This record gives sequence, structure tokens and C-alpha cells, in this order.
Amino acid sequence: QVQLVESGGGLVQPGGSLRLSCATSGSAFSIYTMGWYRQAPGKQRELVATITTAGMTNYADSVKGRFTISRDNAKNTGYLQMNSLKSEDTAVYYCKLFAINSWGQGTQVTVSS
Repeated sequence: QVQLVESGGGLVQPGGSLRLSCATSGSAFSIYTMGWYRQAPGKQRELVATITTAGMTNYADSVKGRFTISRDNAKNTGYLQMNSLKSEDTAVYYCKLFAINSWGQGTQVTVSS
């Protein structure tokens, strides 16, 4: 069984930064590609960024140049550094280990002045 715990969300002003964390347990974290998703009210869940076991990354066009995904395999933890935040980044953010059918509760990010 896999457990995912997202944290680090909160209220931030436009232009600010947040760093999200995804702590995992119950699986071999280091062997899975991981990603961050987000879902705003009334919107479909969208993939924001991915990182492979080898460290190759990919980003949605909407966040490219502003967000950075990373992972620390020794700590079984993934991260999403979010800079230059915009109001349209407001959503619940979820981490996901590819090939594992499990989601955490997510962490709320609200960008507002």
C-alpha cells in the first residue's frame, strides 16, 4: 500500500513563491516517475510537471519557467518549487507516482492579493 502526503500550500500574493512537498511511504519511491497535478473548482485535474527516475523533467506550458519539480530519493520525497505565482495557479495540488493507483488529500494553494 502507498501513502502520499502533500504539504506546503497556503495563501500567497501574486508574484510570490511556495514550495510544495510530497512525502511518500509504502513503496519504492525511487523507481517511479512522479508528477504534480492541480485541480481548481469546476475545472478538470491537469498535469503540471513530471520527473523521471533519471531526473528528466517536463512542464505544462502554463507553468514552464516558473515552476521546478525535483525529487530526493533518499528521503522518498518529491517537491514542486513555485515562483512568480499568478491567481490562475490557485488550485489543490496533488502528487502522483506513475503506475500506482493512489492519491493523497492534496494541498491548497491560493494566490490572491
